[in-house]
Amino acid sequence: MMRGVQGIAVMALALMLVGCATQVDRVGTEEVIDLTGRWNDTDSRLVSEEMVQDLLARGWIERHRGQTGEQPAVIVGQIRNLSHEHINTNTFIRDIERELINSGQVVFVAAGGERDAIREERTDQAVHARPDTANPPGAELGADYMLTGTINTITDTEGRTEVAYYQVDLALTSLRDNTRVWVGQKQIRKVIRRGLFRS
Repeated sequence: MMRGVQGIAVMALALMLVGCATQVDRVGTEEVIDLTGRWNDTDSRLVSEEMVQDLLARGWIERHRGQTGEQPAVIVGQIRNLSHEHINTNTFIRDIERELINSGQVVFVAAGGERDAIREERTDQAVHARPDTANPPGAELGADYMLTGTINTITDTEGRTEVAYYQVDLALTSLRDNTRVWVGQKQIRKVIRRGLFRS
């Protein structure tokens, strides 16, 4: 009888350990996985793709080329998270940069801290690199336009159902005269139904 009880206890312990084990499945980065209803990598990718497509489809690029004979140089400035949740705006900015660069329609200029790191490297090259390979200061390309924006949210909750509304506003501004050459907006609305025992 004692052995039977011990056997059941061992089996119960084994089942409990298996139930507590972590399982990891690799999935494609294009596959949509929305566990919480919050802003995620899919939202970042889809919003950046759609907004950059709209940005590039407008007439400001042709006007710039007509006036200067060159492709416009663009820099991404601050995109502020004004929402009620944590959103990694750096990932969103990288998604925008990728779409702009890969379009081949604009020249992309490094921003902020990246520029500082590059300038430090040029200063280091002036001291340590062979003169025929060192890149001198003062040859940077100035941006013609800066892209800035905000991410906002509104939530509405009733019982276990929540509606999460995201609004992304982006604007492209001429650095020559501060005129806006493009304004874009994208909204996402998600209905989140919580399980009975989920907080």
